[in-house]
Formats: sequence, structure tokens, C-alpha cells
Amino acid sequence: MNNSFYIEIDCAQKNHDGERICGDVFISKKIEGEDRIITVLSDGMGHGVKANILATLTATMALNFAKEHKDPATTADTIMNTLPVCSVRKISYSTFTIIDIENNKDITILEYDNPRTTVFRDNKIFDPPWQCIILNSDKNAGKEIYSCSFELQKGDRIVFWSDGIAQSGLGTNKYPFGWGLENAQQYVGGLLEKDSKISASDLAKKVVNRAVANDIYKSKDDTSCASIYYREPRKLLICTGPPYEKEKDNELISAFRNFNGKKVICGATTAEIISNGIDEEIVDSFEFTDNELPPVSHMKGSELITEGILTLSKAGRILESMNNNTVLGKGPADQIVSLFKESDEIHFIIGTRINIAHQDPTLPVELEIRRTVVKRMGKVLEEKFLKEVHIGFI
Repeated sequence: MNNSFYIEIDCAQKNHDGERICGDVFISKKIEGEDRIITVLSDGMGHGVKANILATLTATMALNFAKEHKDPATTADTIMNTLPVCSVRKISYSTFTIIDIENNKDITILEYDNPRTTVFRDNKIFDPPWQCIILNSDKNAGKEIYSCSFELQKGDRIVFWSDGIAQSGLGTNKYPFGWGLENAQQYVGGLLEKDSKISASDLAKKVVNRAVANDIYKSKDDTSCASIYYREPRKLLICTGPPYEKEKDNELISAFRNFNGKKVICGATTAEIISNGIDEEIVDSFEFTDNELPPVSHMKGSELITEGILTLSKAGRILESMNNNTVLGKGPADQIVSLFKESDEIHFIIGTRINIAHQDPTLPVELEIRRTVVKRMGKVLEEKFLKEVHIGFI
């Protein structure tokens, strides 16, 4: 990244009541070799599997076209021409919002038929210069898409949504014509006034939860809210494993002591080295919150101390299977995953001394060496959660 700011992106979704799959699709991807993130939210016509297929096709095409810097009219026209036609309504239909952030600050938004993307600056609505582009191809003549470009500033929020948000509450006594975009914007503004540092994840969840409440907790449409928060990075350090040579212990201790962010220690030997080095006592707990793992311990200067390889392996499995509906427990691995989710830059320091206990052939086959577990976890954090990951060995 070319400056100190971080782009936090998350999306919350609720399926149409009674459906097992969401007809809205959200994709976010870092473009390799470029200082660039592209995010897409698409809403397929109807709900359930059919809507999901339309939205998935749309979101995938939108991301690929944006990646190739296609002009907005070409992108929109090609997507609309490619979608399958509904046998009943004789139309192909899927909305989309594409957000392309380059150089960690230059943002372009392209939108077709989703409720207007809203930008908040200093907790108030900021209206960038929107351009209306009217398509003139035979099949899509007269259809309108909207685009804007501007430079992000520290603290900016971008909130984009499917019409399940704006139309929530439709037909109820309180909102006979639906909640509406203006009410949704005011709700977000109120959340920001109460907590100016609310995470992108929590903001999106609160908006979706409110929309679901508007529908008396039975959503009448697929409901999605995505949120982007441009802010200073939150850093996390994971120390796991003792250094290969005992002479390197002081290097590990110094790295732990001087790290500016939250810190976690995974492994009893690692914890003992750091505890002795910073002269802080380890306090053990005897509360078993996960029957697969030993309890956590605590020490001043660290968020928590856990067992090593088993805990990291389980944290990796949780990350791999995690989705918008995952509810984390209170176990050691769940606590580490929660810290991963809250953090932007994640630094691993991996000691390379072999733990003799892990050479026991009676241990589970899937018990991998520490380096392999962390490398795989780092890849998931980068590709699935868009985290910035640094791995060092000692």
C-alpha cells in the first residue's frame, strides 16, 4: 500500500424468508500485481437459486470487466446482453454496483438499478459528482447507469445495498411504501454519530438487521448491505514457536515488546520465553470453552496465550469454512479468528525449532508443522478476507 490507510470491506446478507440460498451475490477481490481492490454487489431477479445464478454471473463478469478497465457503457451493455432471458417475463435482469479502488485512494463507482450508493464523510452524506450514462445499443437503448469517481479521505464510508434494504417493511403500517433509501441513509448516519469508529462489518450487520426487523423478521426479499471504511490499519501480531537457536530468543522478545498493536502468543514454550524476557507473569485459566483445546492463559501485554499447533490448525479450519452466517464461539481458536477479523495487518513470527512432541506417530495425521499451517492460514486471510499478511521466520 502506498500510504498508511487501510480499506476495510465487509457485507452482511439475509436470504428471502424460506430460501436456503441468497439471490444477492457479493464479491471482493485484490488484484494481484496492482494496488487495487474491486468489489461487486449484484441482485438477481426473483429469489433463491435462479436469482443466485443470475447474480453470480453478473458479479463475475462485472469484476472481470472492471479488472480490464473496460469503459462503463461497454461493461453494462455486455453484462445485460450475456444474461439468460427469463422464460416467463422475457427479460434478463440483474442489478449491480461495482466499486474499483486504485492506488489505495482513487475510487470509481459504477451502478445499475441498485439503490444509490451513499458516501459518508465526517459522518455526513457526501455527494460526489455522479454522471448518468444512457446506453444506446439496440437491446438496451435508453437504460441508465450511473458512475462517479473521487479520492478517498481518511474516515470515509461507502455504503451500498440491494433493494431488499430500501423496500424492507413494504406494506406494513409503519412503512406502507417501504423503508426507503432516505430512511436507510439517516439510519446509517445515526449509527456513525453514536460510534464514529464502528467497523464495516458491524455497520453492515446493523443495517441488515434493521431491514429484517422492518419486515417483521420475515424478509420479503434478499437483503444485502456492503460497507467500506477507509481508516488507519489495526495491527495484530501472532508469535508461535521458539526460535531455531536459543541465541535468537532476545530477537523474539524485542519484536514482541516493540510491536504497536494487539499481540497473541500460541504455544507454551513461546509464551515462557516472552514472559521471562519482558518480566511478566503468565496467569493460567481453567475454564474449558472448547473441548478440543486447552484453556487460554493471560499475560500483561498480550491479548491471550493459547496452545500452539492444535489451536492454530483449528483457527485455520474456521477461517476456511467461515461465511456471513458464521457465529464464533468462545474457544481459543474462535478468539483468535475474532482478532483476525478485527485486524487489517496481521504479522506472524514463526519459530522454527522442532517440537519433539509433534513427531509422535500416534498424533492425528492432519497435524501439520507450524510453518505449513500458518502459510495456509495467511493465504486464506489474504484471498478470502483481504487482509495484509506478513510472515517472518526466526
